[in-house]
Amino acid sequence: MTKQHTVLVTGAAGFIGFFLIQRLLSMGHKVVGVDNMNTYYDAELKNARLAKLDQLSDFTFIKADLDSRQAVEAIFGDHNPTQVVHLAAQAGVRFSLTDPHEYIPSNLSGFFNVLHAAKEAKIAHFVYASSSSVYGANSKVPFAVGDPVDHPVNLYAATKRANELMAYSYGHVYGLPSTGLRFFTVYGPWGRPDMAYYHFSKSILAGETIRVFNHGNMKRDFTYIDDIIESVIRIMDIIPQKDETGVPWKVFNIGRNKPENLMRIIEVLEDALGKKAKMEMLPMQPGEMVDTYADSTPLIKETGFEPKVNIEEGIAKFVDWYKEFHS
Repeated sequence: MTKQHTVLVTGAAGFIGFFLIQRLLSMGHKVVGVDNMNTYYDAELKNARLAKLDQLSDFTFIKADLDSRQAVEAIFGDHNPTQVVHLAAQAGVRFSLTDPHEYIPSNLSGFFNVLHAAKEAKIAHFVYASSSSVYGANSKVPFAVGDPVDHPVNLYAATKRANELMAYSYGHVYGLPSTGLRFFTVYGPWGRPDMAYYHFSKSILAGETIRVFNHGNMKRDFTYIDDIIESVIRIMDIIPQKDETGVPWKVFNIGRNKPENLMRIIEVLEDALGKKAKMEMLPMQPGEMVDTYADSTPLIKETGFEPKVNIEEGIAKFVDWYKEFHS
């Protein structure tokens, strides 16, 4: 990205958006950030991220709901972005079990509005967040981008797979090049409080019991935020060519290719926090995946970058931030 761009980043006050925007600004780009600032998790954290971004030059923030077609069209019309990274979505697997209606406006209507506006604006490359959750009931590991993804085990995963298919259709009909980013368990400082490592930390420090599902027999391919951002930046420059079906469409796994057992994560947290966890062992929760495991070969081959931050280093950095932020 040697040329200066005006980059539209949705989900600007979210975890990945926050770090991506800082990186883009440091590279000399202008950024228009959009977020609806919903209260799915503590708004204090989103406001704190946004406050740091607001201190940076060449950053413009817009509070808007992307399921409003008029709002999206106004954003594109007023700011004329030359690149788009669409990260905004209603996140959370467990929340989709209790509040499924929350996923339709953001993850389907909002995605479509941004996708269509990107087509109308003739954006050269539409980059968007998908999820490792799309692999669902797939039992073959590691998960490869060519594996079947037809059996989502929760609504969140279903909406993310729908996003990939919507992007494919716009590539087929209109020739819009798009790349989906199947993120694998992103973690680190400024992360999401609904993630296990975050609320485990809060509970362990408070002396409260943590709930460990499937009796700890779960694995996650933890991927540190810096590795995520480097991958996204490099992928933005790789405009997909037509695939075997004649469509300029691609997806990447963004993962470290080294799944960690849940009990190991708890051990690393205990070491970093200097305190033992009290645990309640519970059966598997509906809608959860037992393991996530990324085949990152295409990512490494096409970007020349391999996620490398190990869990001990990443968790230590998170804990240092957590103690300072919540002091």
